[in-house]
Amino acid sequence: MRAIHFPRRRVLGPYPFLNGGRPLAFAHRGGAADGDENTPAAFARAVACGYRYLETDAHASRDGVAVLFHDHDLSRLTGDSVTIASLKWSDLRTIRLNGEPLIPRLDDTLASWPGIRFNIDTKSDAAVQPVLDAVAGAAARDRVLIGSFSDARLARVRAATSPRLATAMGTREVARLWAASRLGFAAGLLGFVPRAPAVQVPLYRGRIKVVDERFVRHAHRLGIDVHVWTVDDAQTISALLDLGVDGIMTDRLDILADVYRARGLWPA
Repeated sequence: MRAIHFPRRRVLGPYPFLNGGRPLAFAHRGGAADGDENTPAAFARAVACGYRYLETDAHASRDGVAVLFHDHDLSRLTGDSVTIASLKWSDLRTIRLNGEPLIPRLDDTLASWPGIRFNIDTKSDAAVQPVLDAVAGAAARDRVLIGSFSDARLARVRAATSPRLATAMGTREVARLWAASRLGFAAGLLGFVPRAPAVQVPLYRGRIKVVDERFVRHAHRLGIDVHVWTVDDAQTISALLDLGVDGIMTDRLDILADVYRARGLWPA
């Protein structure tokens, strides 16, 4: 299948985070397939593989430190059901997985990788301000994108920061964008005004196919980049690249890199 290229117009201004070359390659949780997701070891491995975009997740400790961890509690990785929000940073820093530190601070991570861009999913309301403080403290606004399933959290981020800080669309925004893509020229009837330069979505939501030619075309007409998660097989990665998506998130760092490399797109 030949690649499809849809014309785009950037209506929300320049965002340095998105200027790393298309299509972007994201290491999802630093490469979750290896089991030590969102850890310093995972990030180091992804960077060594050539990844320049790391997707990660943020919570806040009990004393307001932004930390990188996906779940609300530790049970899946350590068997302990204690929540991240109930522990101070001094407690979280002592937790190990296979003898290695499990939970890093966001500010330390940004400082450790000054040339790397971070796609940060804010997992709780309490995490919003600590995340923004860490990003500002590291002078990292140009290399961070904030995402969330919560439209309310994203509204707080947009209200509190310079327009230079990129955000992804929230759940309601994604639903409206998808619906508008089905309506074609009647899309204007929805009154949809994009407030984010990127939409980050799965290929399917249940039985509904989210990412198809109409969706990508409509997003690009609005100047919105399309990033797809989480894709781990070469055939689907190739099909999405042919469709013209702007970025792909993967747990399988090797597979995505191999497909990009075969197309002359690596390093991304």
